[in-house]
Amino acid sequence: MSPSVADRIQSFLASGPFAVVGASTDRSKYGNKVLRCYQQHGREVYPINPKAPEVEGLKAYPALAALPVKVPAISVITPPVATEQVVREAAAAGVKHIWMQPGAESPEAVKLAEDLGLNVIAGGPCLLVMMGYHE
Repeated sequence: MSPSVADRIQSFLASGPFAVVGASTDRSKYGNKVLRCYQQHGREVYPINPKAPEVEGLKAYPALAALPVKVPAISVITPPVATEQVVREAAAAGVKHIWMQPGAESPEAVKLAEDLGLNVIAGGPCLLVMMGYHE
């Protein structure tokens, strides 16, 4: 029996540190809100943004492979076409858990992540709702 979404979320949140792929410097975008959500909960988090030197006071990294530490869990806020490449990079970087925020997932990306043995959360709950985010 495969783990329920609740089990997958619990196992995602129990791991860490985290990375946000698609972290944005624009506070109105989900790529920024998700990063701030981790910060609000005192979680160690790394922004992935190839164009910004920092996001919300944290040094930003151009890719998962550039991180100074291994992150077991990532939130993905990228266009679906980019998410498939993110899944490949995540697997190569040793990521075990991938949470595709609503709008980032594609059937191909989800299947690829599952085929690579990742714990996938997609097509449903938003991290901001599950963790409890406030502006």
